[in-house]
Amino acid sequence: MPFFVLLLLVLFGMPSRGYAQGDEIQVYDGGLAPVGVFNLTLHNNFTPKGIKTPSFAGAVTSDKSWNGVPEWAYGVTRFFEAGLYMPLYSFDKDLGAKLDGFKLRALFAVPKADDRKFFYGANFEFSINSKHWDERRFTSEIRPIIGFHLKPVDIIYNPIVDTNYTGGIKNLEYVPSTRVAYNVRPSWAVAIEHYADFGPLRDFYSAHDQSHQIFAVFDHTSKLVDMEFGAGVGVTANSDKFQLKLILSRDLNN
Repeated sequence: MPFFVLLLLVLFGMPSRGYAQGDEIQVYDGGLAPVGVFNLTLHNNFTPKGIKTPSFAGAVTSDKSWNGVPEWAYGVTRFFEAGLYMPLYSFDKDLGAKLDGFKLRALFAVPKADDRKFFYGANFEFSINSKHWDERRFTSEIRPIIGFHLKPVDIIYNPIVDTNYTGGIKNLEYVPSTRVAYNVRPSWAVAIEHYADFGPLRDFYSAHDQSHQIFAVFDHTSKLVDMEFGAGVGVTANSDKFQLKLILSRDLNN
């Protein structure tokens, strides 16, 4: 019972990255590839029932779309991991198969975050977007990482801020994410994740126009591959109503 009370307090007492059309749906936990090791993570999500109107003329439509990206990462130091998302891809019922651009990533985190009770870090991304993926050619994300390993419960919060380099500070968008997980065994975990888009920091959208999506997630770790599967439902009018995600990850030379 205490676990579920804590879970509800975290999910609804804190804001948590709302879903907008995207290639990855994930809460960052500060984990880094070992120094000198390459890691490959495959992100895929499918939206059986989503928003049917594109966010701008010529954009990928979320409803019944498939989006994803391979994420290539390399452990540079004990606290720094460099990453490349390429190629971003999508398939929707109107535009068909499309390449959507690529992203560069720099992740800084306290070493051995998995072994710490309190851990922290920050991720920085720079995106170059195709015209059907985003109205702006260049966008960026700043993702702080704050979390606790309370054994067997994990609580992780990513207070994410996005920018499209227009309008200065007033157009920074607040799109945080939260994860509360229960580790059933060392190799298995179940979690609830909440993704939200509150809008510009200086002028949040109305509750009706915000995006809020809650995922039930199952994680499994093995020697062959780490897997994360989730199913999410939207709880506001501006959210996709049902979405599935699958993340597969493996160190390539460890």
